[in-house]
Amino acid sequence: MTSDIHHSAHAPERTTARRPVTRGRLAFRIIIMAVILGVLFGGLYAFNNFRNKAIADFFAGNKPPPTPVSVAEATAQSVPKYTTAIGTLTASRQVTVAPEVVGRVTQIFFESGARVKAGEPLVQLNDATEQADLLAFRAQAKLAENNLQRARNLLRNQAGPQVTVDQNQAQLDEANANIKKTEALIAQKLIRAPFDGELGIRQVNVGEYVSAGGPVVTLTDLSNLFVDFTLPEQALSQIRIRQPVLISADAAPGATFDAVISTIEPQVSPDTRAIKVRATLQNPERKLLPGMFANIRVVQPPAANRIVIPETAVDYTVYGDSVFVVAAQKDGEGKDGHVANRVPVKTGDRFDGKVEILDGVKPGDRVVSSGQLKLNNGAAVVPTEASALVPPQTVPRN
Repeated sequence: MTSDIHHSAHAPERTTARRPVTRGRLAFRIIIMAVILGVLFGGLYAFNNFRNKAIADFFAGNKPPPTPVSVAEATAQSVPKYTTAIGTLTASRQVTVAPEVVGRVTQIFFESGARVKAGEPLVQLNDATEQADLLAFRAQAKLAENNLQRARNLLRNQAGPQVTVDQNQAQLDEANANIKKTEALIAQKLIRAPFDGELGIRQVNVGEYVSAGGPVVTLTDLSNLFVDFTLPEQALSQIRIRQPVLISADAAPGATFDAVISTIEPQVSPDTRAIKVRATLQNPERKLLPGMFANIRVVQPPAANRIVIPETAVDYTVYGDSVFVVAAQKDGEGKDGHVANRVPVKTGDRFDGKVEILDGVKPGDRVVSSGQLKLNNGAAVVPTEASALVPPQTVPRN
């Protein structure tokens, strides 16, 4: 075994010989790899072209259907014109009922919020002292009248002097004057309504001592109201007495009240360069109250032959106002169809759900009144005359 190991140690080592890579073989390998990469990239490019063409052909053959829209025809008509302002409602007659003299409340004849007529009693103050004085003065007047009659009889019979007659006449006149004075004081102790109107909240109680001028209750005549507002001095030539005015208030949504200009201030404010104007309106249903905010529209002569379309047809954006005008056009297959083209417009006044068009639309043009949010310029549409904003007559049920 030792000899074998020694023999193996002296055995010659075996080596593997490698053939050298020649330049020609290296070039061949590079060419093969370039061909393979070219085939891969060429196939990928051809596949992308084929896919894009297939997608384009698919969408070209699957155009979206025309969009149903509601259309309205632009018409020429008279447009109402107004001069607008903001005003405040005030009462034509409004007071805080108060006593003329001091006194203690003995009776209250009204309830808060009641309607009263002119002259109706409201509050009675204690007048016991004045009533007693009135009885005394009436007795004095009666005595003075009797004495005067006796003095006249004596004078007629030449049994008395004229001075006695004069003294008795003076006493009678003084007694009558005291009677009138006392009756006036008694009348002041009974507080009455100065005019027809509606009372406010009662501010006194029975037994309360009130001072002269102290508030008892407010009284307001709501049958007629004033509307005070201002207009710029340039509007002076556009207003006149008895000119109609339309009034609306947030407290009565959807309602319009008729009024007429009753007063125009005969001077212009040097601070605001504005004119104060007052209009008067009837308020039989008491829907309006003093102090309310009011929107004013002074009626001006209407403008004739103005182009008008529904207000919903106008698309208001920061880039300007526009509408979609529907025009007839044949599609790719030669069939009759319609398209909607966006047209910029210049708008004017709005009224009754309509808007005045100053430029951009001609009479007879058909504009999209609803459904334009889904449209692009040149989009195919199916026009209908019914408005999408009008609810159907019958509600569909499942």
